[in-house]
Parts: sequence; structure tokens; C-alpha cells
Amino acid sequence: MSGWVKIAGLGPGNEDLVTPEVSAVLAEATDIVGYIPYVARVAERPGLTLHASDNRVEIDRSQHALQMAAEGKRVAVVSSGDPGVFAMAAAVFEALENGPAEWRNIPIDVLPGITAMLAASARAGAPLGHDFCAINLSDNLKPWSLIEKRLRLAAQGDFAMAFYNPRSKSRPEGFVKTLEILREECEPERLILFARAVSRGDEAIRISTLAEATPDMADMQTVVIVGSSLTRVIERNSTPIVYTPRFTPAKDQE
Repeated sequence: MSGWVKIAGLGPGNEDLVTPEVSAVLAEATDIVGYIPYVARVAERPGLTLHASDNRVEIDRSQHALQMAAEGKRVAVVSSGDPGVFAMAAAVFEALENGPAEWRNIPIDVLPGITAMLAASARAGAPLGHDFCAINLSDNLKPWSLIEKRLRLAAQGDFAMAFYNPRSKSRPEGFVKTLEILREECEPERLILFARAVSRGDEAIRISTLAEATPDMADMQTVVIVGSSLTRVIERNSTPIVYTPRFTPAKDQE
């Protein structure tokens, strides 16, 4: 079989953060498949066909990619950030598992990218420097009751937390509820980082506390990082540094 599928992460936005491995695959591909704004990041060239589709059709585009590869095409399925983090890699494998048996012989590789949460953490310092978790606050594919359970348990476990898809126009109440839950479980001084459009021209980084945070500080282009109880700020003349120490005192383990 001459066709293949490469599931590629385009990073958080700046082209300098696209890995050489991904750039090489984009140059070799005959077809690019993905969500409209991500496909738009791939330069057109002779011999390359762009297949852009709307949001919430991940399985359809995965099936399309696999079928084209079965026909001998070299298909790159693109996501922002890393394709294995709330993105297209899992969707492609879901389509593969439920698709025709012959698709299982298609060569498939996942090419990692820099995730939004890691880019945001790097901009601020190292707020994810110790144990952390990532939670997608969208309830499109899972019930809100499960999101709430995970939020509470993560807060009770004193994890730093990175939130994806915090607040959309269609469901702004989700982040309102998130802040309410955090205020029930955490101290008012808990640090929160709002990182919007990281690595792009309109990047904005805002450091707040749980007591000061408001829902309108986040939108769908924002990654929210909530520190653990040990996360701290180093004040200085330039931009402050937020970091979580690599150690936990023995008294905090009890």
C-alpha cells in the first residue's frame, strides 16, 4: 500500500513552533485534511489538495482521510497544538477501529506538536512544573457532571490544572460554574493564568487569583492554567514569573 496517513500537530500558532518533522510531512503530502482554520495554515502548492471542514465532524474527516490513503494518497491530518491532546489522533483511530478491515493496513503515524498548555506554561515560567492535569471544559462530547467531578477531584488532589475550551459563546455558563467549583475547593489566593493566542500576534498573558478571576477573562482562544497550592509568583522589574516547585513538603503529603 503506497498511501499513508500522518496525524500532525501544527503547534499553538507561530510557524517557528512547527517541528521540522511536521514541515517535512506537509511538503510530501498530496492531501491535507482538517478543521478550516488549521488547514488555512498550510501553504498551497502544486500537487497538494486542501480538504477543510467545519468543527464537530472529526469522524467524517477521519474516514475521508483513511479512504484517500487506501486509494494511495499521502494524507496529512492536521490539528493545532499536539494531535493527541483533545484533537484528531483519537478521532482517526476511532474511525479506523470502526471502519473497513483493509484500513488497518494503512501506515499511520502521529507527529507530536507543541500543545497550547505547554506553550502557555513556557510563556509564564513553569506553572506546570510539578504534577498537573489537563481538562477539556467542553461538554459537547461528555456530560457536565463528569467535568464537575474531575474538577473537584483535581482540586482536592492539589494538581495544577490546564483548561482547554473554557468559554464559548454558546455555553458561557460552563466557565462560570468552573470558577464556582474552584472557589469551593481552593483558597482565594490560588493563582490563575489566562493565556490567550499564545505565540500569535495578539498574544495576551494575564496573571490573576481565584478571588479576582472573572468568567470574561477566558474565551475559546484562551488556555487557563490554575496553579496548585504551592504555585508562586516571582515579582521583578519585567514580566513576573509563575512557577510550581518540583518538591512537595512532607507536611503537605498528609
